[in-house]
Amino acid sequence: MITRRNFLVGALGTGTLLSARSLFAKAPQPATAVNFEVPAGACDCHVHVFGDPARYPFFAGRTYTPEPALPEELAELHRRLHLQRVVIVQPSVYGTDNRATLDAIKSRGAVARGIAVIDDQTPERELDAMNRAGVRGIRLNLATGGTNDPEVARARLVAAIERIRRRDWHIQIFTSLAVIAALQDTIASSPVRVVIDHFGGASAARGVEQPGFSNLIGLVRSGKIYVKISGAESASERPPDFPDVALLARALIAANPDRVIWGTSWPHPGGSGAKSATALAPSREIDDGLVLNQLALWAPDAAVRKKILVDNPARLFGF
Repeated sequence: MITRRNFLVGALGTGTLLSARSLFAKAPQPATAVNFEVPAGACDCHVHVFGDPARYPFFAGRTYTPEPALPEELAELHRRLHLQRVVIVQPSVYGTDNRATLDAIKSRGAVARGIAVIDDQTPERELDAMNRAGVRGIRLNLATGGTNDPEVARARLVAAIERIRRRDWHIQIFTSLAVIAALQDTIASSPVRVVIDHFGGASAARGVEQPGFSNLIGLVRSGKIYVKISGAESASERPPDFPDVALLARALIAANPDRVIWGTSWPHPGGSGAKSATALAPSREIDDGLVLNQLALWAPDAAVRKKILVDNPARLFGF
């Protein structure tokens, strides 16, 4: 019997992915209704879009091959979650080919911004065009690329700072607490704003006393960085609501609620099950409605939630 996954694998090879998508279950959608009043202008600050690989080919050096997650599916997610704004982050699977991300931003119009991935071969005219298209920063995928050497990470950060310091952009870093601790002085002195992904790579099971978390807290408290309390599944192994993440989230919010932003990390790529980087890897089955409801527990004060969902993203991304 043909399965959805087998069909999608075949579609990947034949370039018929978009028509294939209409025949099978779509990318993850919330199963749980939002149980608090989401403020107008709320922003999901971390999502990815994966299009038809015939149109948007994957990077040969990728570490996984995602299932499709289309702009219209992203729009449906946000309709269900009562979110109006979005930041679409270039995923590692496309390398420095930002076309899928840029097209997704265009599909959402003025309520969308983007984070690109570039290298030293990316021309300034391309950065200018991306700025006009809504890009407001670049991402350093240190964790995805396996960059754990602090000195290599520092060199990449310094190069990135020099590359964009004349633009009103920021640098978004996906890395570990150990690397954040090692780069603390460089981050604190950066003339470019820095955003740290996904709880800084902290482990919820290890709590607030784990090495490096105090460094992250210190940077947040000082106002030197923004931190994303996003992708709870990256910090916790306790689905479906990831209750142990609450301790980390509350500590970061208490440190400085003006420097915290939130995101789903939809469609939760990089799930287990693929035998190789080129084999189709299923997205993780995350109930984003249930996870968004945790924000009301992490930040019981509606005024603080408005900062996290509306005010901070508006300031950082220029909505």
